[in-house]
Amino acid sequence: MAKLKTLYFCQNCGAQSAKWIGRCPSCGEWNTYVEEVIQKEDTQAAGSWKPPTSSPGGKTVTKPRPIGEIHYEEESRFDTNDGELNRVLGGGLVPGSLVLIGGEPGIGKSTLMLQIAMSLRQMKVLYISGEESEQQIKMRAERLGPQHPQCYILTETNTQNIFKQIDQLQPNVVIVDSIQTLHSGLVESGAGSVSQVRECTAELLKYAKETGVPVLLIGHITKDGSIAGPKILEHMVDTVLQFEGDRHLSYRILRTTKNRFGSTSELGIYEMQGTGLRQVSNPSEILLSQRTESLSGMAIGATLEGNRPLLVEVQALVTPATYGTPQRSATGFDAKRLNMLLAVLEKRSGLRLGQHDVFLNIAGGLRLDDPALDVAVCAAVVSSLNDLPIPGNVCLAAEVGLSGEIRAVSRLDQRLSEAEKLGFREMYISQFNARGLDLARYGIRAQPVGRLDEVLSGLFG
Repeated sequence: MAKLKTLYFCQNCGAQSAKWIGRCPSCGEWNTYVEEVIQKEDTQAAGSWKPPTSSPGGKTVTKPRPIGEIHYEEESRFDTNDGELNRVLGGGLVPGSLVLIGGEPGIGKSTLMLQIAMSLRQMKVLYISGEESEQQIKMRAERLGPQHPQCYILTETNTQNIFKQIDQLQPNVVIVDSIQTLHSGLVESGAGSVSQVRECTAELLKYAKETGVPVLLIGHITKDGSIAGPKILEHMVDTVLQFEGDRHLSYRILRTTKNRFGSTSELGIYEMQGTGLRQVSNPSEILLSQRTESLSGMAIGATLEGNRPLLVEVQALVTPATYGTPQRSATGFDAKRLNMLLAVLEKRSGLRLGQHDVFLNIAGGLRLDDPALDVAVCAAVVSSLNDLPIPGNVCLAAEVGLSGEIRAVSRLDQRLSEAEKLGFREMYISQFNARGLDLARYGIRAQPVGRLDEVLSGLFG
């Protein structure tokens, strides 16, 4: 006979309590505790993954082993036929891994996962959808390209029925869209609740680890950008990917926030087209393709997104304030840092910006926080203020301090190589970066400077 137990769960962080609490002691949010009925059943209850037992008598008991006797082998990976996803995962998909992908609604998560399912030609893929019908998925597949005969579609939300189909099909890869739509027979609460998300993820995790089949999960996010459900969801999975970008712009960025099998500083870039997501192997060239060299207010900055160097166009517009209070607006750049750089220009360079509106934009819809863009932002503002264009073969990579000094940035060699590859002939850098770097081996002339005034005088005379 099953025993029923009532608990209260915080819908924000997943903390649980035996009674209702007004304020969650874990995350500090108010009125987030919801009552849920937990049904405790036997371990062999329907709906959970049941691996084949090694003996009729019961389960195999594991014993502790000295760490020196444990044999380690390099994790084998297989190619997903997507270079950007391979880079973000650390070289490919690891067998038995559990990967969670989150992002805004309509950003392209389902499109990306269906593309991956269609590209794995040598494998049997099971695509489980709890949000769309078979006809909707078929329509998207027709738009994406050639059909994969070994890609199977299952529209189901009950984990008991899902594992029955998995046992019959024996797929090589499982994709779930999305984890918040699944519900398990072990829990009586509704789909998407804290206990349901935790239980369904635990069942899929057990299946992935005991069979070696990688499982890709799509996750919803909340209004503040975090993945919906309990925080333990991100702890249980092996890799957490974040799919970012403005739905009104064409570029998408795939970031890693957690990766047990690789680095968390890699990212992939895609371009949304009518036929799906296209991999962007050289994003700098695309971001600078519409650059006009003869206009003022434009500067090229060398930045890093993860481990990938990028050259981006920084656009500034400085006009006299006509409504009294000057406006300060930044798109793709930290507005507080823009205010700090404007204060440095006023205090250290003698520019009068107090009666001017300043608008700043990072072209291409990217959002960057690299301090190496400081000097490019200052150069673009001065260029727009004086209506003097910056030479088209010059780029900049340095941080600006509060006293107007030019500070060193990390991995300057990668920035120089990227600028040289795209045809730039001159780069302004910090004199501290120039001390430990052999600048003669680059085909681009580096200009070491120590003060912001030296950069401005070199650009505008």
